[in-house]
Amino acid sequence: MRAMTHPERRRPGLGRSVPPLSVLVAAIVILLVPTPTVAQERGQRGADRTQAARQAMVELIAARGVVDSATLRAMERVPRHEFVPGSNRSRAYGDHPLPIGYGQTISQPYIVAYMTEVIGARPGMKVLEVGTGSGYQAAVLADIGARVFTVELVGDLATTAAERLERLGYANVTVRHADGHVGWEEEAPFDAVIVTAAAGYIPPALTAQLRPGGRMVIPVGSVYGIQNLVLVQKDQDGRLRTANLLPVRFVPMLEGLR
Repeated sequence: MRAMTHPERRRPGLGRSVPPLSVLVAAIVILLVPTPTVAQERGQRGADRTQAARQAMVELIAARGVVDSATLRAMERVPRHEFVPGSNRSRAYGDHPLPIGYGQTISQPYIVAYMTEVIGARPGMKVLEVGTGSGYQAAVLADIGARVFTVELVGDLATTAAERLERLGYANVTVRHADGHVGWEEEAPFDAVIVTAAAGYIPPALTAQLRPGGRMVIPVGSVYGIQNLVLVQKDQDGRLRTANLLPVRFVPMLEGLR
């Protein structure tokens, strides 16, 4: 005897069965899941391109001889485009200096990396930077973990750099509107000094604020003639030794607040 089967029950007036409640809930959940907007997708593509450009910049710097891993990692992490005025942001990851206004520039990435490597930047190091500019060099040092005290002659640049560095989270950088020739005596001595403008001579105040065993790197020479990047080393007895590293071209180190 065959078991009797019953036809599927249907609700009156409907030509198909009602989906289970679990299916309806799943469908509602799927409909509520947000999908990326066009703006979000464009933003992600832009971020990917920026990261790729920054990586290519770092590879070029490494190919030119910078080998310090901490320096290269910092150059890869710090968003240089954030330190470049909008009109030049598309060129931010080229290996060249760019204007930032007031006759000043953001230094060539290779030179930033090279100077960082020369001073032996490391976590906890106390560094004086003369010539804040956009704040990029200070950000690279801060990313490594150095405590950076940076002075800038141009008031507007100092203010903008301080705001930018704070916004980007570089809490270990202190910016001061001051003449770089006199350094920052209240915070001396420093483990290292980086000067980002060409001086006609090595300012005595800066070497005085360098601790024994410390290093300073400074471009020396006329804006109209030959400039050399010079390494100054102070031994434990306070004696100074200098060595020319390579020819460079920097904006001049000015005197007097602006």
